[in-house]
Amino acid sequence: MAKRKSQKWKMYEVQGGKVKRKGKFCPRCGPGVFMAEHKDRWSCGRCGYTEWKRK
Repeated sequence: MAKRKSQKWKMYEVQGGKVKRKGKFCPRCGPGVFMAEHKDRWSCGRCGYTEWKRK
């Protein structure tokens, strides 16, 4: 089975010499824990917190 490669670099970008975080943070876990973006919701993989997107 092939090992998946980390894609953490997609969550950050450099602007003017400073690093900017692109993703949304979990309000329960705090800064540093990104929420996964799905078609209809945001969800935290650590604590299970879910925010539904509005249409």
